[in-house]
Parts: sequence; structure tokens; C-alpha cells
Amino acid sequence: MGRLLSIRNLAIAFGGIKALDGVDIEMDQEEILAIIGPNGSGKTTMFNCISGVYRPDQGQVIFREESLLRLSPDVIAQKGIARTFQNIRLFNNMSVLDNLMLGRHIRFRKNPMHAFLRLRKEELVHREGVEEIIDFLDLQAYREARVVDCPYGVQKRVELGRAIVMEPRLLLLDEPVAGLTAEEKGRVAYLVQEIRGRFKFAILIIEHDLRIVSRLADRMVAFNFGKKITEGSPAEVQRNSEVIRAYVGE
Repeated sequence: MGRLLSIRNLAIAFGGIKALDGVDIEMDQEEILAIIGPNGSGKTTMFNCISGVYRPDQGQVIFREESLLRLSPDVIAQKGIARTFQNIRLFNNMSVLDNLMLGRHIRFRKNPMHAFLRLRKEELVHREGVEEIIDFLDLQAYREARVVDCPYGVQKRVELGRAIVMEPRLLLLDEPVAGLTAEEKGRVAYLVQEIRGRFKFAILIIEHDLRIVSRLADRMVAFNFGKKITEGSPAEVQRNSEVIRAYVGE
């Protein structure tokens, strides 16, 4: 079996600024790979290239031995890639339950006869799966609440849940503990480990909190100025002199 994800010589520029410059990354099934680097180093740009938001100027994104470059974001989601965002993107005036149900949309089979007869059998099956995720993420107390009325930490879990219910093979987490308290960070770290163990997803994670991400990652990749500067175990990467310079300067 080949690699789950292969990124080869990926490059994209905006107005002459190279956001990514010849990046290569390989990822295996069920691996947790962390990407670290200063703000503006190209981490989220890479997520946008993987998920179809951006089309790179050069290079390849191969997922399960298939190129993703000319596919739209919805087709890429159907192929098995789900993501969260640096800034939460939920439907604030909808309930937690309804936001999670939207994550199941790509798994609904189109059946005009069911629609005509107003049969809800498939919807009930999907709702059952969503209720399992509500239990898993401990969101029972908020299931009928509007997202806008939920605490920030709960909103982060709702966005994580919406990605999980899509049943991806690869989960992209963009700063999942940003803005959380120490207790909430520990909870999310535990959930990420449980997600891999329970659902067998591979997880690609961007995170600035090195203490949290070092606990989670099998391997770590460091970016700076759009280039990959090193990769290896979390301990190896954090000892690297180029990584130290990128974070704290000369």
C-alpha cells in the first residue's frame, strides 16, 4: 500500500511573495504529523492547497494515489479529507446538532423517491451517527443550543465534531487548541489521541503550542518562509538550530 498523502515540490506565490516554495511531505495511514513554524511560514496555505481552496503554481498533492490538484473542495471532502479552520467557521445561528448534521451532508445518497414520499430512514441513520459524536465529544448539554451562545471551547469541539462526522481518512486540524485554557487544551489533546485510536484517521495538525503538539505527534515538520527546514521526531525537530532561530531569532 502506498502513502496516504504525498506532497511533492509544492509551490504557490501571492503577488510575488512565495507562500510555499518546493515543499515535500509524505504521510502514512493513521499517522499524526505536526507542522510547526512562525506565523506566515506557509502552514495554513498548505492546508488550503490540500483541501482545494488554493490551486498551487507547481507540484503535486497525491491522496490515496490520486491527484487532488484539479478537484473542487467538495469533491476532495468526498474523497476523504476533512478539516477545521484557524478561525472557527460554523453556522452561528444554527444549533450544535444542526451544524454537525451538515457535516453528514456529503454522505447522504440522493434518492428522489425517498424525497417524494418524505421518507426519513436515511436521515435517521445519519442522525444516529451524529448523536454518537455528540456523546464522544461531551456535547450533550449543548446539542440544541445555538453555536453563538456556546463558550469558545465548546465551539472548537463542535467544529472538530463536524469534521469527524464526515468520516475522513485524513483529518486536517488548523490550530485546534488556539485560544483555549490549559484545561481545555489538555482535553482537546486527549480527544485527538482518542480520535486516532477510535476512528483510525490520519491527522495532520498545525499548532503553535509545542508542548501539546509534542505529546501528540509521531513526526514533526518545521516550516519557515514557505520552505520545509527540517523533519523528524518532535524532540529532534525542536533541537534543530534552524528551528530555534526561526522561533527565537539569532
